[in-house]
Amino acid sequence: MSTTTTPLLRHNRWLPSSIKLKTTLFSELSGAVGDLGTYIPIVLALSLVNNLNLTTTLIFTSLYNIATGLLFGLPMPVQPMKSIAAVAISASPPLTIAQISAAGLSVAAVLLVLGATGLMSVLYRYLPLPVVRGVQLSQGLSFAFSAVKYIRYDQDLAKSKSGPPRPWFALDGVAVALTAVLFLVLTTGAGDDPPPPQQQQEDENENRVRVRRRLRVLSTIPAALIVFLFGLVLCFVRDPSIFGDLKFGPSKISLVKITWEDFKVGFVSAAIPQIPLSVLNSVIAVCKLSGDLFPEREASAMHVSVSVGLMNFVGCWFGAMPCCHGAGGLAGQYRFGGRSGASVVFLGIAKLVLALVFGNSLGRILGEFPIGILGVLLLFAGIELAMAARDMNTKQESFVMLVCAAVSLTGSSAALGFFVGIVLYLLLKLRELECGAFPFGFCSSKTTKSSQEEEHASLIA
Repeated sequence: MSTTTTPLLRHNRWLPSSIKLKTTLFSELSGAVGDLGTYIPIVLALSLVNNLNLTTTLIFTSLYNIATGLLFGLPMPVQPMKSIAAVAISASPPLTIAQISAAGLSVAAVLLVLGATGLMSVLYRYLPLPVVRGVQLSQGLSFAFSAVKYIRYDQDLAKSKSGPPRPWFALDGVAVALTAVLFLVLTTGAGDDPPPPQQQQEDENENRVRVRRRLRVLSTIPAALIVFLFGLVLCFVRDPSIFGDLKFGPSKISLVKITWEDFKVGFVSAAIPQIPLSVLNSVIAVCKLSGDLFPEREASAMHVSVSVGLMNFVGCWFGAMPCCHGAGGLAGQYRFGGRSGASVVFLGIAKLVLALVFGNSLGRILGEFPIGILGVLLLFAGIELAMAARDMNTKQESFVMLVCAAVSLTGSSAALGFFVGIVLYLLLKLRELECGAFPFGFCSSKTTKSSQEEEHASLIA
């Protein structure tokens, strides 16, 4: 994005350095909506199936957004715990809010212990990079596959199933989604930063100067924000009765009574599959991606792990949706312009205002939001995350990464892909060990041809 900054927010000495803009105000605002392609469908599905309180979730996630923006100084996302959400929606009967909260508290306890004891930092330091890249690649492609389904097919979010193909020409048709894709490609390209302004050299081609100037102008357009606002307008065009259904004022927030039975059900059915996903994608992958995107501001694995634990230890007692920091959300917010903590602070303020003004009636708006538009935002976020894997320099690294990603995608389990990737990486390293490193003379019978020749020559002599 453009490196031109907004002086008011950049130089104001009263602002924390974490939210001073690193780019334009519009770019940060555009980046703020970069992860809504995953946030809105999951929140909406939980509200429809599990009676999730939208006011509670929006207020707590808004506070999480503001806190993480101030603490990390990065567009660090706050996203639903996807495995818990999937189990809660698909279980028969669906999990209750108390059981969902119990699952979130269980995951929070594990991450808090791993972070506070330093074990998460040790894990982050010694995990092979190709395995981490495999997890990122699988998550990115998984988002992209889901995005294409959102664009091509009607979605029953309450059942997490795709329906018949979308009509081409409708307010939530394929043509609308493809138009949004075209607009985002033309304005943001492949996501590269535009060339910085330079003085024209005497021998420089005039056409190249004009191209560079045009790219800088395009980079100032808040493309994702425009697409999201366009989708918001379509909500009211599709169903004007929304205006009459909106009620002003927040809904009541109260403590959730969680029993030991809730903890048992929540931990076994939802927390156990979520824990490896949170460790890998919400901590390890997001920290590695932050180092790729912001080399001078790489997030600490310990801090991210503790952050996820503390967030859920506060919100889950009130029935807020269990949340984490996801690599896909960070990729999406970066892809559309987020470069500082200001991006997620703006998003948090917007959520807080909406929760206080509309409360649970906001669900009527979200229910009519074009899923195809959300699919477009999710597509670009997924591809940005998957492209983090482009730095594998050797065939061996690429081999480990691709096997890890393939197993993760086929088995729908990042933990399974991670385990296979680790085993494969160790086998390849074992293969390269010197013969003397093996116990019990493992290689003693495998004498090389050159050593045989040397022994034969010494006998002759």
